[in-house]
Amino acid sequence: MRIVIINYGAGNIQSIKFAIERLGFEAILSDSEEEIRSADKVIFPGVGEASSAMTKLKETGLDKVIHTLTQPVLGICLGMQLMCNGSEEGNTEGLGIFDVDVVRFTSPPFSDRDGQDVALKIPQIQWNTISDLKSSLFKDIPEESFIYMVHSFYAPVTKYTIATCNYGVDYSGAFAKANFYGTQFHPEKSSAVGERILKNFLQMEL
Repeated sequence: MRIVIINYGAGNIQSIKFAIERLGFEAILSDSEEEIRSADKVIFPGVGEASSAMTKLKETGLDKVIHTLTQPVLGICLGMQLMCNGSEEGNTEGLGIFDVDVVRFTSPPFSDRDGQDVALKIPQIQWNTISDLKSSLFKDIPEESFIYMVHSFYAPVTKYTIATCNYGVDYSGAFAKANFYGTQFHPEKSSAVGERILKNFLQMEL
């Protein structure tokens, strides 16, 4: 299997590569349109600021490539957010794969699921849980499994949502549309649960 991690200068790409290698697969880092299009699976990572990351994509022309891919594509964290229509972070126009806009967590206090005011820090840097799991991406993953989050912005729950999280508000922990998938959390940092999710993606057939 040919696995390509898109290398556009934004993202914690080495940790994703190592996570894939721990599963017994090999992955290459590439910004080549030819290599990306010829891959069996594509991973679109992202750590950092949305407008800067989109600028880097446009400089390489990859903004015009990603949304036309036909093989399974997994966006991770900022990668998932860039696959949306846009983001409040830097007033950034996204790739428009998922018809939703990314917004910033509002200032504390928040109301929790019981309606109680709680003071939550932004960004969310912690373990959280995923629920309402749908799609084969979460095969053998129990409800309320713990995953690792690092983000200040989130995508609201939409028809594309295949997992939800809560941090003062319910939001999308993962998306799916056709061959495109996205996780707000970092599977490469989410221990055995994250490794299983990555394995499910790599074993996915359209």
